[in-house]
Amino acid sequence: LLSKSVYGVPEFHREEIKKAKLVSCPGCMAVTSLLALKPLIDNDLIDTDHIVVDSKIGSSGAGAQVNAGTHHAMRYGVIRPYKPAKHRHTGEIIQELSRLSKKNIKVSMSPHAVNLVRGILTTNHTFLTKTIGELDLWKIYRQSYKNEPFIRFIKDKKGLYKFPDPKFLIGSNFCDIGFDIDEDNNRVVALSASDNLMKGAAGSAIQNMNVMFGFDEMDGLKLTPLTPV
Repeated sequence: LLSKSVYGVPEFHREEIKKAKLVSCPGCMAVTSLLALKPLIDNDLIDTDHIVVDSKIGSSGAGAQVNAGTHHAMRYGVIRPYKPAKHRHTGEIIQELSRLSKKNIKVSMSPHAVNLVRGILTTNHTFLTKTIGELDLWKIYRQSYKNEPFIRFIKDKKGLYKFPDPKFLIGSNFCDIGFDIDEDNNRVVALSASDNLMKGAAGSAIQNMNVMFGFDEMDGLKLTPLTPV
């Protein structure tokens, strides 16, 4: 089945999904990270041997089965690392970025459970192989996703909400992306946030279904986040 299936991220594989009989929907942390990293890989900007993904995720990321770690009495006030090495979503990120770059990408990923019900924030640490300024990097991101209905960009100079925050994505299929450049260490920190039950799960499934059957890609997904800014 693996040889017949298509990895279900339309921003990566829209044309293949249109022809597919079987689509494999992505892991929630994987898709959120991949969308932030894709423009950097496409434009050969970063060291592909040193990509570090730090993810924070709410309790619903553990699925419907109840366990001690999903009870909020046990989650309250904690930032709990789980599977800090070799998390299963790492393989998805490596697979897709390696396909894009035609290289054997190396990715380290460490997820953390936090005191949320739903929502993901990924902080993707990458190291530049060439010098690039903020404006030029913005142009690359905007060009990469100019026709994508579910990608938004967040970066303000002032205020509380300078970067992506999952709070403002709950109930929507959007993935918000931002970045910062650390010139002292030749590093780009690419940030991305999503609702793990939407873009990270059911929303992606509906989006893929729409693409497969020729519907408007946004059908059933034109939902405003529950907490708009």
